[in-house]
Amino acid sequence: MSTRLLAAAIAAAGLLLSSAAPAQTAAGPTTAKPPSITDFFKRPVLREPKLSPSGRYLAVQMAGQEDRMWLAVIDLETMSPAHVVASFRDADVYRHDWVNEDRLVLQASESPDGARRVDNPGLWAVNRDGSDMRQLIQANQQTFTTGTLITDRRLDANYRFFSTLHDGSSDVLVVRLPWSDEQARMGEQLYRLDTRTSQVRNLNTGIPDNVAEWHVDWRGEPRAVEVVSQGRARTYRRDADGAWKPWLEDDNLARKFAPYWFGPDGLTLVMAGYKGAAALFRLDPQTDKPEKQPMVSLPGYDFRGHLIFDPAAGRLLGVRYETDAPGTVWLDPTMKAIQADIDAKRPGTVNLIDCERCLNAAFLIVTSVSDRLPRGYWLYKPATKTLQPLGGERLNFKVADSGERDVVRFKARDGLELPLLVTQPPGPKARRPAVVLVHGGPYLRGTHWAWEPTAQFLASRGYVVLEPEFRGSSGYGWQLFHAGWKQWGLAMQDDLADTVALADKQGWIDPKRVCIMGASYGGYAALMGAVTQGDIFKCAVSWAGVTDIGLMNSIHWSDASEEWKQYGMKRLVADVDKDAEQIRRTSPLRRAKEIRMPLLVAYGADDRRVPLEHGTEFRAALRPDQELEWVVYPEEGHGWFNLKTNEDFWGRVERFLARHLAAPN
Repeated sequence: MSTRLLAAAIAAAGLLLSSAAPAQTAAGPTTAKPPSITDFFKRPVLREPKLSPSGRYLAVQMAGQEDRMWLAVIDLETMSPAHVVASFRDADVYRHDWVNEDRLVLQASESPDGARRVDNPGLWAVNRDGSDMRQLIQANQQTFTTGTLITDRRLDANYRFFSTLHDGSSDVLVVRLPWSDEQARMGEQLYRLDTRTSQVRNLNTGIPDNVAEWHVDWRGEPRAVEVVSQGRARTYRRDADGAWKPWLEDDNLARKFAPYWFGPDGLTLVMAGYKGAAALFRLDPQTDKPEKQPMVSLPGYDFRGHLIFDPAAGRLLGVRYETDAPGTVWLDPTMKAIQADIDAKRPGTVNLIDCERCLNAAFLIVTSVSDRLPRGYWLYKPATKTLQPLGGERLNFKVADSGERDVVRFKARDGLELPLLVTQPPGPKARRPAVVLVHGGPYLRGTHWAWEPTAQFLASRGYVVLEPEFRGSSGYGWQLFHAGWKQWGLAMQDDLADTVALADKQGWIDPKRVCIMGASYGGYAALMGAVTQGDIFKCAVSWAGVTDIGLMNSIHWSDASEEWKQYGMKRLVADVDKDAEQIRRTSPLRRAKEIRMPLLVAYGADDRRVPLEHGTEFRAALRPDQELEWVVYPEEGHGWFNLKTNEDFWGRVERFLARHLAAPN
């Protein structure tokens, strides 16, 4: 297959074929105008190319008319023109999966014109030729229009897509979430759904109450469920007769081990601690406990990857993982040789191979990941060892446009080791103004080495971007995670100050020109920085930010569950009764009048995670003369989903930082 034929097929779908992305080289000084805000935050040209089970057909989300993402299919064997199989006038295709060789499922995303946000995207199925489109699960936006007659036997909007089955059938797995007015013991329920007939098969016989998570085996058969109640995690395993039997019970936040994957021939893999981090173990069938040595361990990182399993061969081929950057360990010699060949052809990037029946596939998808360039996609043909470009998510970026990203580790003031992702602006190294960008959560891994629009946008404007994995962050072992319990506004805030001190010591930044910013928990940290760290930060930007821990508990219409409020929040954040004084001391709302630095504060009017009340009460509590730029986006929720919002907000950020971090006269 020639590159010319591939280009023609993709062009027929409205996609652009990029030239091969250059290998990474050191970017010299540049005086060129940086890319625009729109360039960073607009929808990609293409994304999520996925091969059918045989590897013959390629399904890809592509930029269509009116800034919509469409779903198209290309026959890689005949190279006939690509066919658009699904599109919406008022929404984007944002996820798709092959059900079998002839059928796909897809979900729709938020509307880019700001008309409304879609919390539940629903689920559709369609044949690869575009026929027999059917809506399977209702969305909470009732007006999705496709121009196609849809057979309406839809499941209610509290159903969610769970997974495909890889068994050649037309079925997928879906879960039903309980409505808020149902009994508390109603947990998640699992069903098998026929995407052609909408018929549903119940898989819930005999399950316990309060199921929070399902585990299925390599064939899609239910094997274990996890129940979370009153801060405890109880795992039940399904025996050969189909009965659910108690297996494990532990503290929900500190489990000894938990199920991960059920493979053929009785192979069971579990997650357990090893040298301070989560590792992947085989379960010893004799002792029913993890083996002594892990199958996969990543020093300094929790294993958060996935297994690459070939259902046709019935074999585990490899393991995808992430440390400072993503990677793959191949157990199969054929795939190991293919990886080596691809890496030799693409030496400047991390190259991730995607396939289903990898060993017999005529084609493989390769995703090239870099800190300096957006993702690029390639098509590899094992028979001829040829690698051809599909294109990139964003075609107008060059290495010289982007900052170099690097992960370092340093000691906080109490000796705790903290990871830090640093993005240096393009051009020669020098002391520059800086932004401490605080991730949300906060109990998650907040940073990833790959090119990221927010950090790269700020770097393109000349700012060093410091993204610390402060205590409480997960993904780096138990010690870092546990050290952040009940440390909002306290030691977690100290870690942000220690990040600035390190950057100053390394000569990266001008310590007199540093701003703190973030969303959600990051917005809270930015506001706490404004309250208590005026000697370190010159300004603060908060969007969708928590302003008071007590409000997280008292606003009953937020999407925080009662289990979280009663058990998770009291242990990880604060107990509103027992820790009342700590909550007062760590409340930007209650200490708002102490702020003496410029603020930019933004919220989404439809935010159910951090309702707008957090912002309006904080604004009312500020001093009358407080320098404040305030904006509410009526169509947004917990984060910005629409291009026009991103253009407005990041334009405000650019002007705000330029005013307050300008070089002193």
